Amino acid sequence: MSRLGKIPVTIPAGVTVTFADGVLTVQGQKATLTREMKDDVNVVVADGTITFSPGNTPEAKALWGTYAAHARNMITGVTEGFTKILEIEGVGYRAEVKGNEIVLNVGFSHQVMLTIPAGMTAEVVKNVITLTGYDKDALGQFAANVRKVKKPEPYKGKGIRYRGEFVIRKQGKKSV
Repeated sequence: MSRLGKIPVTIPAGVTVTFADGVLTVQGQKATLTREMKDDVNVVVADGTITFSPGNTPEAKALWGTYAAHARNMITGVTEGFTKILEIEGVGYRAEVKGNEIVLNVGFSHQVMLTIPAGMTAEVVKNVITLTGYDKDALGQFAANVRKVKKPEPYKGKGIRYRGEFVIRKQGKKSV
């Protein structure tokens, strides 16, 4: 039994939620988000809450709490939004935003250009990349793609990391 699935999701003022034809739509002040949901999980939108209940299949029991978490994240996204902060560490490593692209100079012979997805904004201040958006899944995936360009290495710690991420350092070679 899912603990998250049992708790009804409350809908705050200013947010409208509709569920029709297997698509959950959340519309708020900042954005509109949609997500397809399988028929195995029953979704009921009534009296300012969204309630989820599983069907009889094992897949429904697995998706029950997941869909409840997705609904909570969608409501938080359209009301407040989400932020991911990445830090660049290394001599000569830098980033800048040009139009709708992030240009990374991280020790390669060429610049790495990543297109910022629609609905997201990026800001770079002193080797700190701040990504903001309304869709938590898309924001997390784009932040992971930026980090994947140059993961932090364990010897000197150079690379792109999330703020607060701890990189375990290795000692390296010993000289006699």
